[in-house]
Amino acid sequence: MIESKFVGKTLTTPPACPFCGLLIEKPRELENRRQGEMPVGSCSCGAVYACDETGHSQGAALIEALVFGCDMDWDLAWNLLPEEDYKQEIVENYDYIRHLIVPGGFMDSRRILGVLFFIRLHDDVLEVTSEGIRKRLERTKHTPVSAERKISPKQKKTLPKKEIENLVREYRFKPILDVAGYDKKLIRNLQRLIYSGDDLFRKRAAEILGRACAVIGEEDSKAISKLLQNLFYAISDTAAFTWGAFEAIGEIISHKTELFGGYIPQLYQFLADETRRSQVLQSLATIARSRPDLLRKHTFHFFTYLKDAEPAVRGYTALLMGNLGAHEAKEDLEKLVNESHEIDIYENGNLEKVTVGQVAAQALEKLSVQK
Repeated sequence: MIESKFVGKTLTTPPACPFCGLLIEKPRELENRRQGEMPVGSCSCGAVYACDETGHSQGAALIEALVFGCDMDWDLAWNLLPEEDYKQEIVENYDYIRHLIVPGGFMDSRRILGVLFFIRLHDDVLEVTSEGIRKRLERTKHTPVSAERKISPKQKKTLPKKEIENLVREYRFKPILDVAGYDKKLIRNLQRLIYSGDDLFRKRAAEILGRACAVIGEEDSKAISKLLQNLFYAISDTAAFTWGAFEAIGEIISHKTELFGGYIPQLYQFLADETRRSQVLQSLATIARSRPDLLRKHTFHFFTYLKDAEPAVRGYTALLMGNLGAHEAKEDLEKLVNESHEIDIYENGNLEKVTVGQVAAQALEKLSVQK
């Protein structure tokens, strides 16, 4: 029997751009990268790509590639439409370690699950972003993966579901934050609590989830990005039960805006839905409390909601305007100060019923102090 010279060898090919066919360089980690960001690269044809080494975070890879292709301009990225503004392709079986495509999916007893997600922006967008992308890649450097934070066995205490529930109910979040860095079940156990029908309990759960995600995000921002994507998906799926999802999204972003502020534009799309508008505005008001600068340029888009037919929409818009420091809304806020409809305001573990007029008056007071 004549044995093939390929027996015992794994067939591989160098990775190439699916748009132009040219070979590509190994994806690189950007300088000043945040924990959990994926390696990225660009082809000479203008396509960009992000590498998901696990193959389980293709949604995150799409976002990474799209945002990188927009020169890290999140607002621009979220306003682009597939096919109309960009095309996308996936290259599977990518081995990041050796920078090879392994069609069989196995190499040296390792399963190869990596994926390269490619984005090719249309020329009019590429004209604006290409120079910035080039400069970012010129500054890149291969950064060793940071070692896992070492925690002694004595510190590795986990919290059972019932204890977490009691801590949330009592608004005692420090014990939860103490284990957030290594208890992998914590996110799931907190997430299930945000769907409670008890308003105060649900809002406390959402806040504590946001605080815990801020801790976890320092070491594993991918896990929190995946959680945010799942929450947005649940909201978009009309068949899903989404009570508490908006509150959780607002709290997660507000407690770590430097990592997750890029998800804010996804909230705007739900403002068109009258049934969800008040929830969106409440979440935006929460974010604006910690980082008003991230929403300030969109202030005029919120003006119309101060005259909305729904009292909750007017109330949460007034709250948002106060948190934004929107002096241009003063006249419209003054028209609301005598309104007696009540809404719920949550802050620091407490839930209080206040009138829309009181919210407007408090917003005006904030504006007067900020002068």
